[in-house]
This record gives sequence, C-alpha cells and structure tokens, in this order.
Amino acid sequence: MSISLRRLAALCRKESYQIVRDPSSILIAFVLPVLLLFIYGYGINLDANRVRLGIVQQDGGAEASRLVQTLQASPYIAASLSTSESFMRQQLQLGEVRGVVILRSDFSARVRQGQGAAAIQLLTDGAEPNTANFVASYVQGVFQLWLNQRHSGPPPAATLTLQPRYWFNPTTVSRNYLVPGSISVIMTIIGALLTSLVVAREWERGTMEALLSTPVTRAELLLSKIIPYYLLGMAAMSMCVLVATLVMGVPLRGSLWVLFVVTSLFLGSALGLGLLLSTTTRNQFIAAQFALTAAFLPAIMLSGFVFEIRSMPLAVQAVTYLIPARYFVSALQTLFQAGEIWPVLLINLLFLLLSAAFWLGLTAWRTPRRLDGN
Repeated sequence: MSISLRRLAALCRKESYQIVRDPSSILIAFVLPVLLLFIYGYGINLDANRVRLGIVQQDGGAEASRLVQTLQASPYIAASLSTSESFMRQQLQLGEVRGVVILRSDFSARVRQGQGAAAIQLLTDGAEPNTANFVASYVQGVFQLWLNQRHSGPPPAATLTLQPRYWFNPTTVSRNYLVPGSISVIMTIIGALLTSLVVAREWERGTMEALLSTPVTRAELLLSKIIPYYLLGMAAMSMCVLVATLVMGVPLRGSLWVLFVVTSLFLGSALGLGLLLSTTTRNQFIAAQFALTAAFLPAIMLSGFVFEIRSMPLAVQAVTYLIPARYFVSALQTLFQAGEIWPVLLINLLFLLLSAAFWLGLTAWRTPRRLDGN
C-alpha cells in the first residue's frame, strides 16, 4: 500500500485549515495550557512554609513566657496568643488556626520538676493530615530548641552539626514537582481530547463519505490526522516549557532532544487513543466523554502527578502500569529536576514506545476504508 506524498500533503493542509478555523482548538492548544500551568503551579501548593498556630498561655511564669517567645520567633509559625482555651478551640474548628498549643497553669512548676513535656498539649486539625503533620513537626522542633536553650554553661568542645542537602529540588518548592506533571495532563488534553473529535466530526458533517470515495489510502488518512495534531502538540509543549522555565522559574536540567523524544512517544499514545475513540464512536460528544474518562482522568488520578502511587491499593497500583501518563510524568520530573538519569529514562521510554505502537496499531486496524466499516 503506497503513500502519495501529494495526497498526504493536501490532506494535512486541509486538516491544518480546520484547526486554524476552529477557535476551540486554538484555545485548548495555546490558552488552556498556560491557564493550567498557573493553576497547578500556584493554585496547588503542597508546601506549608508558615502554619497558623494558636497558643493558650495559662501560666505567666518565666519558663512559659520563654517558650511562647520561641514559638513566636519561629519563621515557620504564625502564632496568635490567648488565655482562653475555649476561644482557641473555636478558632481551630473554624479553620482560622491549624493547631493549638496549650500551656497549663502548672507548666513552670512541672518544668522545674523535669516534667515539662507532660504539661504541654497540642491540638491539630486531623481533617488535613498533611498539614497536621507539619504542625506537629514544627512544634516539636521549636520545643526541642527551647529545651536546648535552657541548658546553662558553655557548649561542649566537640559538637555535631547537621547540614541537610536536598537532592534534585534544593529549594524544596512543590511547584518544581507539580509543573512537570501538569504538562503531562496538558499533552493528554491536546493529544486525546482534540483528536477524539476529528474523525467523528467528518462522519457527522458527511465529509467522510466524500473522502472515502477518493483514492486516499488508510495510511494517508491516518497520517493526515496525526501529523497536524502532532505538530500542534509539540508547539504547545514548547510553549509550556518556555512558560515553566522563564516565567515560573522551574529548572530544566535535562537536554531538549531527550525531552523531544519523550514527548513524541507520549503524543503517539495520546493521538492513537483519541483517534481510536473518534473512529469507533463516530460522535463528537460521545468521543469527548470517552476521552475524558479514558485519558484525562487517569492522567490526573493514576499517573503519580499529584497522588503517590505507592500509597494506593495494590490493585490500583497494578492498573497504573497501563497508563502512559505514568511513564511520561516520571520522565518529565526526572528531566526537569534531576537531568538525564538514563536508568530511569530508558524504562519509561520503552513503555511509552510500546504504548504508542499499541494504540496507533489498534487505530490503524479499526480505521475503515469503506462505508460498510471494512
């Protein structure tokens, strides 16, 4: 089955005109990616740099006052002071504070007796476990600092100094982790959602019958649908990388050519899935709904972009191995944060290649060349 480059170029030109004339395609390809990048980069924040903490000081002694001052001096705590426990409990219920430290009236006396820890109560909002763990860790750290400051006398001659080093994300900013993952969602939208409409639109408008009456081969028909949207996806990917690195300050430590290969393989899977849905359903609305269910939602929920895969049930973890976005997210986060770590990249590239071959091959098999579906 030969391919006529002249016919293929004409079909690609026709599809490109269709993309340019469709405002929704331009919005989804160039406006929505920037919007999603800013939403995921700034709207979703997994950092707890400064937690709101309420302090109930029922003891006016020197020990209690010094502990309160230490809590207020912490750069990670925005402390509000009160003597009413009921008021602070109400603030915790309303979400005005994320935790409450209660210093009972016998706090100073217990400290002098060596029972200071027993005199402190910490209440946290367990409805948000992640934030509650942050609050508990910060308070424990401040309390340990306060205990160290209470020891009098010169420090010992030999001391140990802990100097932590954070690999791959030295600033520990969650945006550097979330933005590469959000790009996979954007590529899923462009690849699967847009291409899920192209063949169905031809059937609904009646132009597919005219197209099938020509000498166009099955390969030319598929390539004419894939090439324009592949170029559209690569253009959107380039824009996402520019916005992420230049505007949002997310570092890109890997090479651009590896990023190009990874994106191309993932687009192969997304384009193949979208065209398969469009070819099978022949209805734009149904194809879009299937694309959201089969591609977009798994890219968010099961790719490891937001939710840690290892914390999922074993059955769900097994399902994630079938999601191409899982390997794309892993490859993007590696390229952006660590660079070219080939043991990680090669396994992801292999699975993306197999996924692209499967979906494109299945689409070629299901694409009809005659009106009777054969």
